[in-house]
Amino acid sequence: MAYKPTYAVDVPDRAEIDALPGFVLLEFGVDWCPHCQGAQPAIEGALQTHAGLPHIKVEDGAGRRLGRTFRVKLWPTLILLRDGQELGRVVRPTTVGEVRELLATVS
Repeated sequence: MAYKPTYAVDVPDRAEIDALPGFVLLEFGVDWCPHCQGAQPAIEGALQTHAGLPHIKVEDGAGRRLGRTFRVKLWPTLILLRDGQELGRVVRPTTVGEVRELLATVS
């Protein structure tokens, strides 16, 4: 999977996310958020060197439970998982370097 440009409304539930094998990058936010819009070049740039990394872009907000289960408070929040376990997160990244630092453990 490569970079995804829009946030998905229909996403897996927490149990399905926890059961995903290997590395997965979750991104929580909304398309209209200025912080989310500003972070997209950094996220896309960092993912260019991780083309095989699954990128699940989750629309978050009122009534959306998945973000609450990960304690997401600000957008965008990127969470790197391996076999369902959180390895790290970055909130409101502004540079490619911030996202690459998060992804450094992905081989």
